[in-house]
Amino acid sequence: MQFNKVLDDVKIYEAGKPIELVVREYGVDAKDIIKLASNENPYGTSPKVTKKVQEIAKNMFMYPDDSMFELKEALANKFKVESSNIIMGSGSDQILEFAIHAKCDKNSKLLMSNVTFAMYEIYGKQTGATIIRTEDDEHNLDQFRKLYKEHKPDMVFLCLPNNPLGECLDTKDVYEFLEEIDEKTLVVVDGAYHEYAAFKDEKKKIVVDELISKFPNVIYLGTFSKAYALGGMRVGYGIAKKEIIQNLYKLRPPFNITTLSLAAAVEALKDEEFVVDCIRKNFEQMKRYEEYAKTKGFSFIESYTNFIAIKFDKMYNSSEVAQNLLQEGIIVRDLTSYKVNAIRITIGSDEQNTKVLKVLDEVLKKLK
Repeated sequence: MQFNKVLDDVKIYEAGKPIELVVREYGVDAKDIIKLASNENPYGTSPKVTKKVQEIAKNMFMYPDDSMFELKEALANKFKVESSNIIMGSGSDQILEFAIHAKCDKNSKLLMSNVTFAMYEIYGKQTGATIIRTEDDEHNLDQFRKLYKEHKPDMVFLCLPNNPLGECLDTKDVYEFLEEIDEKTLVVVDGAYHEYAAFKDEKKKIVVDELISKFPNVIYLGTFSKAYALGGMRVGYGIAKKEIIQNLYKLRPPFNITTLSLAAAVEALKDEEFVVDCIRKNFEQMKRYEEYAKTKGFSFIESYTNFIAIKFDKMYNSSEVAQNLLQEGIIVRDLTSYKVNAIRITIGSDEQNTKVLKVLDEVLKKLK
């Protein structure tokens, strides 16, 4: 059977290993497994959200409100935009898919950082587009400028903060860069982890209504999967000028957000106290990994997210470290596929981090 030839060059996205797989492959008791590979919120979902989902579960037999009126209104109020500036997706990566397929074909070029969210390339290559990357792993706007002038790409991707490395550009520098971009180029500002960056450093904070007002060629992506702890519900959103949103709607399938997911997201927006508390604890716990890395002589990237990337340079092989941790029931993300000798660790709870650091220490001694 023949398939579209562009798929020959498309890699399958490698998600973090699920707990069930580790149980099957390594015989570790499920209760002893700590999953810190997918950047989920370790504190679980707000109790208010859980209660609301339980209440609404009786309506599971019905299709959801496809206008998503209540959720879009809530987001519009939060970001001071119109509901017509918003499109909802099954995770923000679905909005990303809409945007790339709406804008690109085999003659298109996409510009991104050397190490960044893998789905930019995967969705891009599905259209046959050419991928252009900077030389530096982290976002280097001088390199973006040079490559933009040279290639005139159809789309530019800024992951703020960047997944899987964790660094984040200052908003001032982002705005200066965007002023140099032609309005025919669609720029994706991916804010999947932006709540963390804005909490940690005011200079990283993006005011979304200001962003899309200043730059009509920009779409901002957000998600409920990280700070709002709804990874299992799959709710994301895009915010942009109406022209962009209207064109993306042409690609949106009906009922792409479930009844329970809509209810959960609406309720999650009402409990900002829970979100802020989770973020505060995240950065308190992150300090433990930073101190550990310093003690061991490892470098790490200052993170504005809910994870940290620890580099081993030539001291250890990150694949071996990750594999040995896996055998002990600790799931982290090996960054070898990004050509970086590092592991990415989601910042867990106090109890989880205590165990992870203890096991990591044992693994490193074994591999030395």
